[in-house]
Amino acid sequence: GRPLADSVASPMVLQCDVEKRDDLASVFDAIGEIWGSLDFVVHSLAYSSKEELTGRYVDTSAENFSRTLHISCFSFTETARLARPLMAGHGGSLITLSFYGAERVMPGYNVMGVAKAALEASVRYLAVDLGGQNIRVNALSAGPMRTLAGAAITGARHIFRHAELNAPLQRNPGLEEVGRAGLYLLSDLSSGVTGEVHFVDGGYNSLGIPGES
Repeated sequence: GRPLADSVASPMVLQCDVEKRDDLASVFDAIGEIWGSLDFVVHSLAYSSKEELTGRYVDTSAENFSRTLHISCFSFTETARLARPLMAGHGGSLITLSFYGAERVMPGYNVMGVAKAALEASVRYLAVDLGGQNIRVNALSAGPMRTLAGAAITGARHIFRHAELNAPLQRNPGLEEVGRAGLYLLSDLSSGVTGEVHFVDGGYNSLGIPGES
């Protein structure tokens, strides 16, 4: 976190374990004291036991299910609740990150797919709850990328290659392309957009059954 903060000349780096309610509240208290208001929030975190991202979803444990949903989904709802007072009066934008596994079965995604489905539903409900205060809520669903989080998924290389071969643009998105889409959703360029899941995946999400090669 510190190198990222230094790159944008920010002196503020705050500890936040979303499983600890006091941690999350303390972060927004500090932002309120230091900045006084907030224009946007990027929610970019998820967790599930790596051991349960293999095998079958039907074998998911209750403990890991609850923890996965808490960290990967509920933390966004709690973040929106705490950010709302700092956006009151002038509006703002919140985005979270999703993936295809929310809508379709992906190898090695299991309970994380269920959590992402809940996260996308949360985006729609939050958009309605906060829309009257001009606070927009959207999700960004990127195609397969070579990231540390992606590396935890069994079969990640197969998913990456399959999407690359079958996407209409015949490639997976780059980091800068995903970043630019995030900038669009956070800025006034998307001032009329809320409750959406925005795909940055070279068009792969539009496919049913890929044609024969």
